Amino acid sequence: MAVLENKVAIVTGAAQGIGAAYAKGLAAAGAKLCVCDIIPLDAVVADIKAAGGEVISQHCDITDARQVEDLVANTEKAFGRVDILVNNAALFAKLPLKPFTEISSDEWDLVMKINTRGVFECVKAVTPVMRRQKYGKIINITSSGVMKGIPMLLHYIASKAAVIGMTRSLARELGADNICVNVLAPGLTMSEDVKANEAYSVSRQLNVASRAIKREQEPEDLVGTVVYLASPASDFMTGQTMLVDGGSAMI
Repeated sequence: MAVLENKVAIVTGAAQGIGAAYAKGLAAAGAKLCVCDIIPLDAVVADIKAAGGEVISQHCDITDARQVEDLVANTEKAFGRVDILVNNAALFAKLPLKPFTEISSDEWDLVMKINTRGVFECVKAVTPVMRRQKYGKIINITSSGVMKGIPMLLHYIASKAAVIGMTRSLARELGADNICVNVLAPGLTMSEDVKANEAYSVSRQLNVASRAIKREQEPEDLVGTVVYLASPASDFMTGQTMLVDGGSAMI
Protein backbone atom coordinates (compact mmCIF):
# COMPACT_ATOMS: atom_id res chain seq x y z
CA MET A 1 0.00 0.00 0.00
CA ALA A 2 1.26 3.49 -0.85
CA VAL A 3 2.23 5.40 2.29
CA LEU A 4 -0.26 8.21 1.57
CA GLU A 5 -3.13 6.12 0.20
CA ASN A 6 -6.53 7.66 1.10
CA LYS A 7 -4.84 10.90 2.21
CA VAL A 8 -5.69 14.28 0.69
CA ALA A 9 -3.12 17.05 0.28
CA ILE A 10 -3.17 20.72 -0.64
CA VAL A 11 0.05 22.14 -2.11
CA THR A 12 0.33 25.90 -2.59
CA GLY A 13 2.58 27.44 -5.23
CA ALA A 14 2.44 24.13 -7.09
CA ALA A 15 2.55 25.24 -10.73
CA GLN A 16 6.28 24.75 -11.20
CA GLY A 17 9.62 24.16 -9.52
CA ILE A 18 9.72 22.86 -5.96
CA GLY A 19 5.95 23.07 -5.52
CA ALA A 20 5.32 20.91 -8.58
CA ALA A 21 7.89 18.39 -7.31
CA TYR A 22 6.14 18.22 -3.93
CA ALA A 23 2.76 17.72 -5.59
CA LYS A 24 3.95 14.99 -7.94
CA GLY A 25 5.84 13.27 -5.12
CA LEU A 26 2.82 13.23 -2.82
CA ALA A 27 0.64 11.93 -5.66
CA ALA A 28 3.16 9.17 -6.41
CA ALA A 29 2.96 8.20 -2.72
CA GLY A 30 -0.80 7.74 -3.09
CA ALA A 31 -2.29 11.09 -2.01
CA LYS A 32 -5.12 12.86 -3.77
CA LEU A 33 -4.11 16.42 -4.59
CA CYS A 34 -5.46 19.92 -4.78
CA VAL A 35 -2.80 22.14 -6.32
CA CYS A 36 -3.05 25.91 -6.31
CA ASP A 37 -1.11 28.88 -7.62
CA ILE A 38 -1.62 32.29 -9.20
CA ILE A 39 -0.14 31.07 -12.52
CA PRO A 40 -1.51 28.30 -14.75
CA LEU A 41 -1.41 24.77 -13.30
CA ASP A 42 -2.07 22.83 -16.51
CA ALA A 43 1.37 21.21 -16.72
CA VAL A 44 1.54 19.81 -13.18
CA VAL A 45 -2.07 18.63 -13.36
CA ALA A 46 -1.34 16.83 -16.63
CA ASP A 47 1.77 15.19 -15.18
CA ILE A 48 -0.08 13.92 -12.11
CA LYS A 49 -3.00 12.58 -14.17
CA ALA A 50 -0.64 10.93 -16.67
CA ALA A 51 0.96 9.06 -13.77
CA GLY A 52 -2.45 7.84 -12.59
CA GLY A 53 -3.00 10.33 -9.78
CA GLU A 54 -6.14 12.16 -8.71
CA VAL A 55 -5.86 15.93 -8.75
CA ILE A 56 -7.90 19.11 -8.86
CA SER A 57 -6.54 22.61 -9.28
CA GLN A 58 -7.54 26.11 -8.26
CA HIS A 59 -6.27 29.61 -8.82
CA CYS A 60 -5.63 31.01 -5.36
CA ASP A 61 -3.93 34.06 -3.92
CA ILE A 62 -2.81 32.83 -0.49
CA THR A 63 -2.97 36.36 0.95
CA ASP A 64 -6.72 36.52 0.27
CA ALA A 65 -8.54 34.86 3.18
CA ARG A 66 -11.72 34.27 1.16
CA GLN A 67 -9.86 32.59 -1.68
CA VAL A 68 -8.00 30.36 0.77
CA GLU A 69 -11.23 29.40 2.52
CA ASP A 70 -12.72 28.48 -0.86
CA LEU A 71 -9.62 26.43 -1.67
CA VAL A 72 -10.00 24.34 1.48
CA ALA A 73 -13.78 24.00 1.07
CA ASN A 74 -13.47 22.87 -2.55
CA THR A 75 -10.81 20.32 -1.62
CA GLU A 76 -12.98 18.87 1.13
CA LYS A 77 -15.98 18.83 -1.21
CA ALA A 78 -14.02 16.97 -3.89
CA PHE A 79 -12.28 14.42 -1.68
CA GLY A 80 -14.14 14.38 1.63
CA ARG A 81 -11.23 15.49 3.84
CA VAL A 82 -7.94 17.38 3.99
CA ASP A 83 -5.05 15.57 5.67
CA ILE A 84 -1.98 17.47 4.46
CA LEU A 85 -1.15 21.09 3.79
CA VAL A 86 2.17 22.04 2.19
CA ASN A 87 2.69 25.80 2.51
CA ASN A 88 5.10 26.21 -0.38
CA ALA A 89 3.95 29.43 -2.08
CA ALA A 90 6.43 32.25 -1.49
CA LEU A 91 8.16 35.20 -3.09
CA PHE A 92 11.87 34.50 -3.58
CA ALA A 93 13.57 33.83 -6.89
CA LYS A 94 12.43 37.04 -8.58
CA LEU A 95 13.53 39.27 -5.70
CA PRO A 96 16.52 41.46 -6.57
CA LEU A 97 19.53 41.07 -4.32
CA LYS A 98 20.21 44.33 -2.51
CA PRO A 99 21.53 45.75 0.78
CA PHE A 100 18.82 46.07 3.41
CA THR A 101 19.19 49.86 3.28
CA GLU A 102 17.86 49.75 -0.28
CA ILE A 103 14.79 47.61 0.51
CA SER A 104 11.72 49.85 0.43
CA SER A 105 9.00 49.59 3.05
CA ASP A 106 6.55 48.51 0.35
CA GLU A 107 8.82 45.70 -0.82
CA TRP A 108 9.35 44.57 2.78
CA ASP A 109 5.59 44.50 3.37
CA LEU A 110 4.94 42.54 0.15
CA VAL A 111 7.44 39.82 1.08
CA MET A 112 6.01 39.54 4.58
CA LYS A 113 2.45 39.50 3.22
CA ILE A 114 3.10 36.56 0.91
CA ASN A 115 5.72 34.56 2.80
CA THR A 116 4.44 34.96 6.36
CA ARG A 117 0.81 36.02 6.35
CA GLY A 118 0.10 33.66 3.47
CA VAL A 119 1.16 30.75 5.66
CA PHE A 120 -1.05 32.07 8.46
CA GLU A 121 -4.09 32.32 6.14
CA CYS A 122 -3.66 28.77 4.86
CA VAL A 123 -3.17 27.22 8.31
CA LYS A 124 -6.12 29.17 9.69
CA ALA A 125 -8.39 27.96 6.88
CA VAL A 126 -7.42 24.29 7.04
CA THR A 127 -7.44 23.94 10.85
CA PRO A 128 -11.24 23.51 11.28
CA VAL A 129 -11.22 20.55 8.87
CA MET A 130 -8.24 18.91 10.51
CA ARG A 131 -9.72 19.47 13.99
CA ARG A 132 -12.93 17.70 12.95
CA GLN A 133 -10.84 14.81 11.68
CA LYS A 134 -8.60 14.84 14.77
CA TYR A 135 -5.70 14.45 12.35
CA GLY A 136 -3.56 16.56 10.06
CA LYS A 137 -0.08 17.29 8.76
CA ILE A 138 0.94 20.90 8.15
CA ILE A 139 4.31 21.31 6.43
CA ASN A 140 5.66 24.84 6.29
CA ILE A 141 8.59 25.72 4.06
CA THR A 142 11.44 27.91 5.25
CA SER A 143 15.03 28.23 3.98
CA SER A 144 18.40 27.01 5.14
CA GLY A 145 19.45 30.64 4.68
CA VAL A 146 17.74 31.38 8.00
CA MET A 147 20.38 29.25 9.73
CA LYS A 148 23.24 30.94 7.86
CA GLY A 149 22.23 34.61 7.81
CA ILE A 150 22.26 35.23 4.07
CA PRO A 151 22.97 38.90 3.18
CA MET A 152 21.20 40.95 0.51
CA LEU A 153 17.82 39.28 1.15
CA LEU A 154 16.92 40.55 4.59
CA HIS A 155 13.17 40.69 3.96
CA TYR A 156 13.10 37.13 2.61
CA ILE A 157 15.24 35.71 5.43
CA ALA A 158 13.16 37.53 8.07
CA SER A 159 9.93 36.22 6.54
CA LYS A 160 11.20 32.65 6.56
CA ALA A 161 12.57 32.92 10.10
CA ALA A 162 9.07 33.99 11.15
CA VAL A 163 7.70 30.77 9.65
CA ILE A 164 9.84 28.71 12.04
CA GLY A 165 8.54 30.65 15.04
CA MET A 166 4.96 30.32 13.80
CA THR A 167 5.42 26.58 13.35
CA ARG A 168 6.58 26.06 16.92
CA SER A 169 3.65 28.01 18.35
CA LEU A 170 1.18 26.26 16.05
CA ALA A 171 2.54 22.87 17.09
CA ARG A 172 1.71 23.75 20.71
CA GLU A 173 -1.78 24.99 19.85
CA LEU A 174 -2.72 22.10 17.58
CA GLY A 175 -1.04 19.14 19.25
CA ALA A 176 -4.12 18.25 21.31
CA ASP A 177 -6.02 17.84 18.04
CA ASN A 178 -3.44 15.37 16.71
CA ILE A 179 -2.27 17.86 14.12
CA CYS A 180 1.48 17.87 13.46
CA VAL A 181 3.14 21.09 12.29
CA ASN A 182 6.71 20.91 11.02
CA VAL A 183 9.11 22.86 8.82
CA LEU A 184 11.13 21.79 5.80
CA ALA A 185 14.18 23.98 5.13
CA PRO A 186 15.64 23.59 1.62
CA GLY A 187 18.89 25.09 0.45
CA LEU A 188 19.15 27.06 -2.79
CA THR A 189 17.26 24.82 -5.21
CA MET A 190 17.39 24.80 -8.99
CA SER A 191 13.82 25.77 -9.80
CA GLU A 192 13.05 27.37 -13.14
CA ASP A 193 13.01 30.85 -11.66
CA VAL A 194 16.34 30.43 -9.85
CA LYS A 195 17.99 29.16 -13.02
CA ALA A 196 16.60 32.11 -14.96
CA ASN A 197 17.84 34.74 -12.51
CA GLU A 198 21.43 35.68 -13.36
CA ALA A 199 21.76 37.37 -9.96
CA TYR A 200 21.94 33.92 -8.39
CA SER A 201 24.83 32.63 -10.54
CA VAL A 202 27.43 33.44 -7.89
CA SER A 203 25.18 32.21 -5.07
CA ARG A 204 24.82 28.88 -6.84
CA GLN A 205 28.58 28.41 -6.92
CA LEU A 206 28.99 29.46 -3.30
CA ASN A 207 26.25 27.09 -2.18
CA VAL A 208 27.83 24.11 -3.89
CA ALA A 209 31.21 24.98 -2.39
CA SER A 210 29.70 25.20 1.11
CA ARG A 211 27.97 21.82 0.95
CA ALA A 212 29.20 18.48 2.19
CA ILE A 213 27.58 17.00 -0.93
CA LYS A 214 29.18 18.96 -3.75
CA ARG A 215 26.39 19.50 -6.26
CA GLU A 216 23.44 21.76 -6.92
CA GLN A 217 20.16 20.95 -5.20
CA GLU A 218 17.26 19.85 -7.37
CA PRO A 219 13.55 19.98 -6.45
CA GLU A 220 13.44 16.18 -6.39
CA ASP A 221 15.96 16.18 -3.51
CA LEU A 222 13.16 17.43 -1.24
CA VAL A 223 10.43 14.98 -2.16
CA GLY A 224 11.40 12.17 0.22
CA THR A 225 11.37 14.52 3.21
CA VAL A 226 8.02 16.09 2.37
CA VAL A 227 6.48 12.63 1.92
CA TYR A 228 7.89 11.56 5.30
CA LEU A 229 6.48 14.65 7.02
CA ALA A 230 3.10 14.00 5.37
CA SER A 231 3.02 10.31 6.26
CA PRO A 232 2.05 8.35 9.40
CA ALA A 233 5.77 7.67 9.91
CA SER A 234 6.06 11.18 11.42
CA ASP A 235 2.89 11.08 13.54
CA PHE A 236 4.81 11.76 16.79
CA MET A 237 6.95 14.56 15.37
CA THR A 238 5.88 18.19 15.63
CA GLY A 239 7.38 21.65 15.97
CA GLN A 240 10.58 20.57 14.25
CA THR A 241 12.70 21.97 11.42
CA MET A 242 14.16 19.49 8.94
CA LEU A 243 17.13 20.93 7.04
CA VAL A 244 17.74 19.49 3.56
CA ASP A 245 20.53 21.38 1.78
CA GLY A 246 23.34 18.91 1.17
CA GLY A 247 25.08 19.79 4.42
CA SER A 248 25.66 23.49 3.83
CA ALA A 249 24.10 24.56 7.11
CA MET A 250 24.20 22.12 10.02
CA ILE A 251 22.07 22.45 13.16
